[in-house]
Amino acid sequence: MRDMPNDSLDLVFGSPPYEDARTYGIDFNLKGQNWVDWMVEIYEESIRVSKGLVAFVVQGRTKKFKWSCTPALLIADLHRAGFNVRNPVLYQRLGIPGSGGPDWLRSCYEWIVCVSKPGKLLWSDNTAMGHASGKCGNPTHRKQNGKRVSNQFKKPKRTNPGNIIECGANTNFGKGNENEAPFPLKLAEFFVKSFCSPNGTTLDPFCGSSTTGHACVRNERNYIGIDCRQSQIKLSRKRLVAAKKELK
Repeated sequence: MRDMPNDSLDLVFGSPPYEDARTYGIDFNLKGQNWVDWMVEIYEESIRVSKGLVAFVVQGRTKKFKWSCTPALLIADLHRAGFNVRNPVLYQRLGIPGSGGPDWLRSCYEWIVCVSKPGKLLWSDNTAMGHASGKCGNPTHRKQNGKRVSNQFKKPKRTNPGNIIECGANTNFGKGNENEAPFPLKLAEFFVKSFCSPNGTTLDPFCGSSTTGHACVRNERNYIGIDCRQSQIKLSRKRLVAAKKELK
């Protein structure tokens, strides 16, 4: 990534290792603040090369009934470092039945921590994953003094889908199942269609089986994938070839 020019990409999207949850065959074992510090460096380089959004799916770890808090710590450190942090997105999934330990609740979401350069995104389609608007009433809100205000409301053609992305159970990943930690194609498509312009370029610096690349191929976006393991590069190439054949 350090060899890429500034502002040369439209979107950076992917999912790094979740602390020391898996070693990935390379003895990866960063955790806690060390993991957070590493991720801040990743965001710094990502925002340099992207003229659009930078978004990574991240999750903390729970050990001995204590959560590591790393997604929240990462957001706080990015904010303190001067990054333009956007309101986080949640990826909703069905946690493993019976998980959560003997006294707590199973985890049904993961954080997507997003940053961009200051100001409005140069390109976005925030209704790309919405649906046709149905009937809706005239909304109201309250001023700081508590007084209710009614606004003239113009119904949009398509709804804004909101910042909770529902992806269901973690199953049916196809070739992605050959990776240790795949995420659904629907999740990658959400970001590619919403935040990478047609014919634009998306980078996934932790590409694994290239789920992000699959989403790019299906939606006519260019794709760059990076992974430190040759096995995943080979898997990515096979998957992208298959994805292109699906379009014929």
